[in-house]
Amino acid sequence: MAVETTDLMPADLMPADLVSVPPYLTDLRRAEQALLAAELSTTPADRYLAAHLAAMRTAVTVLAVRARPRHSSGPADVWQVLAHLAPEFGEWAAFFAAGRQKRLLVQAGATALVSEREADDLLRDAQDFHDLVARRLAAAWRRRRREVRAGT
Repeated sequence: MAVETTDLMPADLMPADLVSVPPYLTDLRRAEQALLAAELSTTPADRYLAAHLAAMRTAVTVLAVRARPRHSSGPADVWQVLAHLAPEFGEWAAFFAAGRQKRLLVQAGATALVSEREADDLLRDAQDFHDLVARRLAAAWRRRRREVRAGT
């Protein structure tokens, strides 16, 4: 799923904002906690659900960086919004969105729907998605810091 990215950092960041840690770090840490919970899960269903949660938290991190506040007509699907606002993650959004129905069924108690292998595969995919987002956010953060220091 190698797709070139556009800048993930808001262009209106002020130089003072670039002195501290990146603002998205807390959100990424929450996604990492969900990944750890998935790794420590004792059942495939729990691992599957925690991996989905980690992927959603990773997507929300991208949206928090990319999105501009606006009034909406109600809740939106995180995967649709991600594909719209960050098209470079569109394949990931489609992949995780495709598992929505199964996730809802497992949450409702149909735990036998998830095999050990499927849960492990989803955990690896969620980790890959998280790592890709983390790398791109860090690269954009470093690039923006250099630009601010250079006065551009």
